[in-house]
Amino acid sequence: MREITIAIDAMGGDHGPHITVKAALNILRREDDVNIVLIGLQDAIHAELKLHRAQVGTRLRVHHATEVVKMDDPLSVALRSKKDSSMRRTADLVKRGEADAGVSAGNTGALMAVSRFVLKTLPGIDRPAIASTLPSHTGCTYMLDLGANVDCTAEHLLQFGIMGSALCAAIEHKESPSVGLLNIGEEDIKGNDVAKQAGEMLKSSGLNFYGNVEGDDIYKGTVDVVVCDGFVGNVALKTSEGLAKLIAEVLRREFKKNLLTRVAGIVALPVIRAFKRKMDPRRYNGASLLGLNGVIIKSHGSADVFAFEQAILKAVEEVRGGLLRRIADQVGAHNGKAAEGGLA
Repeated sequence: MREITIAIDAMGGDHGPHITVKAALNILRREDDVNIVLIGLQDAIHAELKLHRAQVGTRLRVHHATEVVKMDDPLSVALRSKKDSSMRRTADLVKRGEADAGVSAGNTGALMAVSRFVLKTLPGIDRPAIASTLPSHTGCTYMLDLGANVDCTAEHLLQFGIMGSALCAAIEHKESPSVGLLNIGEEDIKGNDVAKQAGEMLKSSGLNFYGNVEGDDIYKGTVDVVVCDGFVGNVALKTSEGLAKLIAEVLRREFKKNLLTRVAGIVALPVIRAFKRKMDPRRYNGASLLGLNGVIIKSHGSADVFAFEQAILKAVEEVRGGLLRRIADQVGAHNGKAAEGGLA
């Protein structure tokens, strides 16, 4: 079994080494083929390792970085001023092949900008996209773009479909994941000109294209992959997160109203726990920055240890599943087919 090395921006997020180091140590205990490089202020990292009675070794090492990209730092600061940040060094290690993937809980915009600058995009990909999973009746639905690209062309949406299909295939081990285009109706005539054109391009792409899907199809699990532009995707994601919090809060309030509802809450406790587990956003933590010439995972900034572990595991699964090769192969196949069509 090939060993996998994950570079972790240990300083990123709201909690820094307090969360990232503990999560990394938990992964090392569970995954025998995974090595980890913790990147950041070495004194802070070593202090956290000491708290957990852990030491560096063949599977765990520390890479010193003198700067930290803060959550409110402008992109210009992350790119030009902080060239020795833990975020930048994480991307650098992936670029040099010293790590197979990078994980950071830092500023999303900064991480995308730094990673794109350092790693560049894969051949045939115009723009990277942010992809993540949402719970559904059938398991989970992969969705992109979730905010990296506000304005998209039909070609961009086609590329998102190719990358999303490759991502689902790599992690879920599905050879031909179904792909849907998020729209305001299932009929081909629905949507704006970009959506209509994208639908036609996806039909002839060679992907397992289902057709247009609506918002409720995301949670029905109608398709494996849902494609949309970053504006729509981010609004849908944040709306979903807000709704999940509202449902949880309403249930909590209702079950605490009086003695009768408290008893009902105790009786319903197994169902409530199952619901909470299914909808727990921590289980789905870790967004993939697809289209880069390297595997980069963005963890939620407020992630706890369990959630950050999920982000690391997502990076591991993408490497194990050969994500970059899958994207390159599918883009190459599409471009070859397009070239043949042009010659014809």
